Amino acid sequence: MRSKDAFKSAFKSLTQAPMRSFLTMLGIIIGIASVILLMSLGNSAQKLILEQVQSVGSNLMFVIPGGPSGSRLSSPASVQGIIIKTLNDKDLASLRQEPSIEAVSPEVRGQARVVFENNDSETTYQGVSSEFFKIRDFKVVKGVIFSKRDEETYNKVAVIGQSIATDLFGARDPIGKTIRVKNINFQVIGLLEEKGVGPFGVDQDELILIPVTVAQKQLLGIDYFAAITIQAKDVYNIDYTKQRVETILRLNHRIEDKTKDDFQVSTQEDALAILGDITGILTAFLTAIASISLVVGGIGIMNIMLVSVIERTREIGLRKAIGATNKDIMQQFLFEAIILTFVGGIIGILSGAILVTLIYFVLINVLSTGWFFSLPITSIVISVVVATITGVVFGIYPARKAAKKNPIDALRYE
Repeated sequence: MRSKDAFKSAFKSLTQAPMRSFLTMLGIIIGIASVILLMSLGNSAQKLILEQVQSVGSNLMFVIPGGPSGSRLSSPASVQGIIIKTLNDKDLASLRQEPSIEAVSPEVRGQARVVFENNDSETTYQGVSSEFFKIRDFKVVKGVIFSKRDEETYNKVAVIGQSIATDLFGARDPIGKTIRVKNINFQVIGLLEEKGVGPFGVDQDELILIPVTVAQKQLLGIDYFAAITIQAKDVYNIDYTKQRVETILRLNHRIEDKTKDDFQVSTQEDALAILGDITGILTAFLTAIASISLVVGGIGIMNIMLVSVIERTREIGLRKAIGATNKDIMQQFLFEAIILTFVGGIIGILSGAILVTLIYFVLINVLSTGWFFSLPITSIVISVVVATITGVVFGIYPARKAAKKNPIDALRYE
């Protein structure tokens, strides 16, 4: 039997029971749609996270206390809540003297309930220097930022984000008002422009920024820093500046062996590489989970094909009696499995694409999020390849079973 005739015969057999054929394809349809959806969401999330990190600036680096431990994907000790006091005023002064550095800002932070009259809100306060606003490109839409003199004289002033301003003041102008943080009064002198969610999921509109000296001495009672943010000069290579920072800190901390560093210096490129690895692993993991449904769909096809072989035993016997070979019978049933998989794959791809489009329409237009629309071609290619392999692999056994039937026994089958 020619392949063309086998294909026509297989197609005719499937169209005689359209509902059963559709239900057989359903596992493949759901599997492929799931793969496309999850890979699309993973790809979009990766783009969103990386864009947020890149928006901070390409010439920034961050110093955090605590030496590197384990792989680069492991979180620093300071992030895990371990108190490390290795970054201090001496480090800050030394870094500010480095010619390749444009600006430096120390940072400390804490959680507190901020109160204004009868309104209050649990939020994050951050102690920074006046250089922080330039380094991180934080601008005020009302009022002013605090100055170097405010740090030196321990002035209790604050610059607040849009969300915290709305929570505390509603429609009123916050400039000049007094808020209370940990029972200490601060005068609001500036209102930040709306920034949204920044890198690592931090809501920048919920921040309260105060002079680092006030945060250290009067709110936290410490003499060290939680982090130091550095802006390198554009005329210098970022890797050179990073090496200079590491050299300065090792000299200050009397470290001769760099494997025993009590600090970590990371650039934007380092953060992007780590985030790329993490999101890539998560996307691959989610895709692998979705691919399981393709295997389940293949098993469903095999089961239905086995049932079909039993139901059509007399037909198989008749075909063999008039000259059909084992190869002809096997070819027909294998084609049926492949057609089911192929058609299910096409429907799955269309369903996945429509579902992705609807989800992104809701995310972007209804929920006003910053998600990117993404329909990676790789997800379609992977789906088609896996579906094809599934159809062939799970179609071979029923096809062989049909081909091996004895024509005399098949004709006698009731």
